[in-house]
Parts: sequence; C-alpha cells; structure tokens
Amino acid sequence: MISDDPDLIGHIIDVSAHHMVASLLDDYEQKLAHRGDENITHSGAHLLVKSRGGQLLVRVVRSWLENGATRVELMPLGDIGTDGRFSRGVSQFPPLNAEVRVVGLNQLAGMFDAFRRFGLHLGRHSQYPELKVFFDPSPLFGRHLAILGQSGAGKSWAVASILQRTVQSMPRAHVVLLDIHGEYGWRDAEGNLHSAFPAKMARHVDARDLEIPYWLLTYAELIDLLIDRSDPNASLQMAFLREVLYTLRKKANRDLGIDSLSVDSPVYFSIKEMYLQFKKANEQQMDFGKTRGPLFGAFDEFLVRFQAMFNDSRYSFLFKPRKRIESTQLESLLRDFIGLGDPKRPISVIDLSFVPHDVRPTITAQIARLAFEFNYWNPRRHEFPILLVCEEAHQYIPREADLQHAATRKEVERIAKEGRKYGVGLCVVSQRPLELSETVLAQCSNFICLRITNPDDQAYVRRLMPEGEQDLTETLASLRRGEALALGEAIPLPTRMQLYRPDPTPSSHDAPVNEAWLDGPEDLDVGDIVQRWWRQMR
Repeated sequence: MISDDPDLIGHIIDVSAHHMVASLLDDYEQKLAHRGDENITHSGAHLLVKSRGGQLLVRVVRSWLENGATRVELMPLGDIGTDGRFSRGVSQFPPLNAEVRVVGLNQLAGMFDAFRRFGLHLGRHSQYPELKVFFDPSPLFGRHLAILGQSGAGKSWAVASILQRTVQSMPRAHVVLLDIHGEYGWRDAEGNLHSAFPAKMARHVDARDLEIPYWLLTYAELIDLLIDRSDPNASLQMAFLREVLYTLRKKANRDLGIDSLSVDSPVYFSIKEMYLQFKKANEQQMDFGKTRGPLFGAFDEFLVRFQAMFNDSRYSFLFKPRKRIESTQLESLLRDFIGLGDPKRPISVIDLSFVPHDVRPTITAQIARLAFEFNYWNPRRHEFPILLVCEEAHQYIPREADLQHAATRKEVERIAKEGRKYGVGLCVVSQRPLELSETVLAQCSNFICLRITNPDDQAYVRRLMPEGEQDLTETLASLRRGEALALGEAIPLPTRMQLYRPDPTPSSHDAPVNEAWLDGPEDLDVGDIVQRWWRQMR
C-alpha cells in the first residue's frame, strides 16, 4: 500500500495495554529519504499516531520484517493537545487502522516551548540535531538528578557540561561538587591550576585546606571513625564517648551563652582532653592500686586506634586543625564551603582526591550534613537553593548496609528524602547504579543515562523508570559517547540527546596507550615517585 500524503507512513494493526504495532506503507522509505529522515523508524525515534480521538506521541521500540512488510512496535508516551503541547499519559488509545505519521521538527520543537523560557538547553536531539533540548531547572535540580553510565561513557564530561550551561544561564547558582579523583581541578608540573570550569565560575578547595575539623563531627560520626564495633567493649566505649563529648562541648563553650547545646552541636571541644578522659578511665585504680576501676582496660582498643589515627599525618587536616580552633570559625567555614567566601563563586569544587580512602566517607558525610543543615537553618532557604553533586557516589553511598559508610549514607539519604523542602538538591553520578543506595535513586525524579552495557545495571535502571518509559533502557547499550537518554519531570518528553561538549573539559581522558608505548619515556624518576608517596603529595 502507498499514499500520496508525505507524512503518512503506516497504520496501526494491533493495540494492547502497553504497546501498539504498526504496518508501514510500501513507499515509507522513499518518503523518509526525501525528507532526510531515514533513521526515523529506528529504536528510540518519535512518531505520531493520529485518529479522531486526537494525536498520540509514540516511541519506536523495535522494527522487523513480516510477510514482506515492515512492522514497528510503538510505545505510547502521551497525548498532544490541539495547541501542540505534550502531556504525559494516554487518555484514549487509538483504534485499529489509525494513521502513523512522521513527527515534524516544528512539532517536536513546540513540545519544548514550555521550557524554552528557562533558557537551559543541555544538548541537541539525536533524531533532529538542529533541535535544542530544553530543561526546567527547578525540578531538574530541586527534585534530584541521577547521571548514570559506565566508565568511559562521558559522565565527567556530562557533569562539566551541565554545570557550565547551568551557571551561564543562572549565574547565581550555588553548587557544591565533590571531586573524588581531581578531575575538575588539577595542577600541572609547574604547579599551575587547570579547571574544568572558567575561572570566574568555580572555586577549587582542597578538602584538607577547607579544614572540616573533628569538632563538627556528630556523636554517630565519631563512633564510625573512632570505635571498632566488633570490639567486645564497643558498647561501653560508645556510652562513655557520649558522656565525655557532651561535657567537653558544654565546658568549652560557656562563653556562647547557649543553654541548648547537645552532644551533636557543631561547637569546638578539645580532642586531646577527650583522649585524656578515656585514658584516665582506662587506667583508673583505687585503694593504692589494689582495686581496679569499673572501666579499667575497657578502652585499650579505642586508645590504640585513636593514637594510630592521631599520629598519622594523613589525618592532620581532621584532627589537628590550624584555622578552625574556635566555634566562632564555623561561619568562615560555611562561607568557604558554600561559595560565599573570597572570591564568591557559583561552583565550589571540593577536591577529595588527597583524602585517605578510609576517612573519605566521614568527610563526605560532613559535607552532605553541612549542605543540609545550612539551608535547614537558613530563613531564606527558598531564595538560596543548593545543589550537592556526588561524583562516584557508589563509593560512599553504597546500596548494601556497611558500617564504615553508615553516616554518609544516612546524611545523603536525608537530603534525598527531605532536601526538597529546604532547597537542597542532589545530583548523584555513578557507573554502578546497582551498587548505589536504592533509597537515593528511588527519590531521583530525573535521569540522564549514558551508555550502560552491563545487563544487571540495565535491569536495575529499568526498574527505576516510570512504567511507560522502561523500554527506553533497551537503547542504553547503543548510545555513543556523550549521548544520553534524558527523562523525568524536568524535560517535556523522554529524549535521546547528544550532550554539548564541555569547554573547558575535565581531566578524565584515557591514557594514550598507543602514543605512550611508541614514544613514551624510557625511564622515570622513581625516587620522586617514592617521595610523593611518602609525603602524600600527588
């Protein structure tokens, strides 16, 4: 069958609760070739189904040949009103023999018109490269975003590109980016700083120089850091820590005149005095040494663990602060952290690459808690929304219960569940969604999914998607570098798009094996490598 209508390419021959099947006309390929839309029937492309009941936007799931005719399976996405606006959900399924038509560029562009006024376009439509893909920033960042993709798919480029575009369109943004590998800010051999953001857009802070001191840790976080829960005396240590911590916080801050201080209040206390209290109780003897105290020997493991950490130079930024030695210095810390320090910048990149792996969860928990608490107590929170970007989130917000990461997981999950009320948004970036906290991902209303080939990760991402959009995950393995599936509340319709290349780019490129093994150095200064390793200087 053929038709003179240039937009008509087929008819519906089967309708079910979730899918439709169309038979394409014999001359559909010539029509598409004439339009320059040869790829329009490939998986992920958009088409229109038109009937007396209205117009329905559908997505091509797959195509095949049957009895000499081309068949396509279609997934309904939503209705298109008489004004050309797209709305999710299907009010009425089309009858058999309904027309399948090509979606014109102007029609697709019209669907993005509602979001065009925000000015935030993050890429171009894969089917129509001339079409900019616009997002609504309020749900994109306020209702949480997940950027998922395997290693090498372009996650770091996606993060850099999205944040660059966001700040260009909204220069008073407030973003805190946790840089796990030093990809967004790095120094060359001469010590010059290079950044994935223009100079006036971001401020780079070494987590050690930021000095998030020990006295900001809550009681639970100090337990995670200092107490081995497998120790038979762990419960005694926890109880004693609570008592000592409360006493020392009250004692060191009498001048503040605060009656409501608690064991978790973010005020200074002496870590050395805490150690001495444990040591005294652990060695207490009475009756001239004849009778041992009730806690004698109960803190042996605690004291050994504490001394090992306290004397390790890698932990000096935490246990031996040079700047943050008074409660009143919390204000300057918050200013540096949130981008209100000198100079003010919309993006604060916190470099965690120098922080030891075993203390990194504690520091990330602190940063997440600072972001939440800052706006929780901020009376102008809705005028000052904050976005926390968690790179390699699966490393410190794991899905499985893990005592080492319990505090971090708790703080980030609190943002995921409650942050929207207080203007704190979350963006989690991960190459292993299956290993990431299920609570965090379940609270994300928007997804930017790059290439994922692992079947288990694909299946998990599929379960996260709304029911009508789950089949989109079938295209994840075929995405090009920097190409993504974008879906959620912040975009008018699920869209396969090519993200813009960031300028400048992050330091996330692969090692050039061919060039390096052809013309690379014949020798290295191994002594310098050893010195850097000893001194923890990259």
